[in-house]
Amino acid sequence: MKFFVDTADVSEIRAMAQTGLLDGVTTNPSLIAKSGRKMADVIAEICELTPGPVSAEAVSTDFETMLAEGRYLRGIAKNVCVKVPLTEAGLRVCRTLADEGTPVNVTLCFSANQALLAAKAGATFISPFVGRLDDIGQDGMGLIADVVQIYRNYAFKTEVLVASVRHPVHILQSAKLGAHVATMGPATIRMLFKHPLTDKGLEAFLADWAKTGQSIL
Repeated sequence: MKFFVDTADVSEIRAMAQTGLLDGVTTNPSLIAKSGRKMADVIAEICELTPGPVSAEAVSTDFETMLAEGRYLRGIAKNVCVKVPLTEAGLRVCRTLADEGTPVNVTLCFSANQALLAAKAGATFISPFVGRLDDIGQDGMGLIADVVQIYRNYAFKTEVLVASVRHPVHILQSAKLGAHVATMGPATIRMLFKHPLTDKGLEAFLADWAKTGQSIL
């Protein structure tokens, strides 16, 4: 499973990249707004920090303008993946950009039928939002299971990118279901490192080592 970090905070992305675990980055208009910087500058800097795909989202809703924005965004760096919403116009843009060789991340997916349409439109990634479904009492991980099965049935090349991840259990469940990618905030990635028995074991090892009076270096 590939790990993408969901942020526009360049310092956080740099820190994640140094772990060697970062496979890509996702952003959205809300995250860009929080940065307080010009979108093109942020995306360009992020693209320098990771060779993996960096999702940059179009913000218009009509086909012509969204397509123009997508073409502009892909020109920022070679690893930009244009992000479009799962609307009729968004899927038209997806098909056009895909035919031009541009990777596309179709976002705001909340049903398996929507995911099927995105795959047929040539999406590189489909982003089902599991946390937002859980928030309204629906089964977010059930959606991931359905999409993974449908894509396998028809050998679609579109990768399932689990989005709106709330906690490490979402990551575990996604990995067990065979999702290709999970995108999550930096705090959630750091949760994956933690286990109380790891901390307790390390503390005991270091205490025993200190008693020897030795130094490795």
